[in-house]
Amino acid sequence: MSSPLAVITGASSGIGAASARGLGRDGWRVVLVARTRSKLEKVAEEIEAARGQAVVEAVDAADGPQVIAMAERVRRQHGAPRLIVNSAGAGRWLFIEETSPDEVQEMMEAPFLAAFNVCHAFMADMLEARSGTIIHVGSPASRIPWPGATGYTSSRWALRGLQESLCQDLRGTGVKSCHVVFGEVSSPYFDNNPGVRDSMPKLGKLIPVLSPERCAEIIARTARRPRRQVVAPTMLRLMYWTAAIAPGPVRWLIALSLIHISEPTRQPATSRMPSSA
Repeated sequence: MSSPLAVITGASSGIGAASARGLGRDGWRVVLVARTRSKLEKVAEEIEAARGQAVVEAVDAADGPQVIAMAERVRRQHGAPRLIVNSAGAGRWLFIEETSPDEVQEMMEAPFLAAFNVCHAFMADMLEARSGTIIHVGSPASRIPWPGATGYTSSRWALRGLQESLCQDLRGTGVKSCHVVFGEVSSPYFDNNPGVRDSMPKLGKLIPVLSPERCAEIIARTARRPRRQVVAPTMLRLMYWTAAIAPGPVRWLIALSLIHISEPTRQPATSRMPSSA
């Protein structure tokens, strides 16, 4: 019997790459999806060096036709996946006047459109098997709107909307949809986006930083025992669920703790967001 198959988007770096390596060690065959082939090949080499199995699919998950063609190749050559990890994401923290239409389009493409396209491409296989797990990697901004992150927050709420819709639609099918939410993760994100850390509310800085490897462990555990919502670490979980129960006071506390950003620092958008792999 062949090992189960997992499709992982955003697999070229960060949480996606760490999840691919971890699932590979656990015996999953992993399909690595992202735009940059050279980065995916490096992750695949690491998985194979640990005696895992990896397949590289260098596609833009936000491009529907590319994803459909990728799904056909995967299905034909490797079979249908039992697990999808939607880890692709991009975006900067900007006020609305600082965000160009092109940039907000890219923020909506990853994570929301990428997750939608991959779920759409493989959903019939999971429904036919009456089995499968989908894990969406989300953000606290999907429940707690940080000030000064308009496009970023909107795209994460869209991803949570997809998750909630799937949970309703998949009742009784045997297919599970899960939303895992992490706080700050150690990655080059803050180096590549100067000023973001300074604009974080002080309240958010109380949450411990997680490594991509720790996030991957939580994702692997969720794949074994699917849950509708997983939030880590504990401090964030308390804040997240408090925001669900009493959103008004939490919004007030976050606004109160926000490091003041003076008007002269807020500039109209002039350029596109740096592309991500």
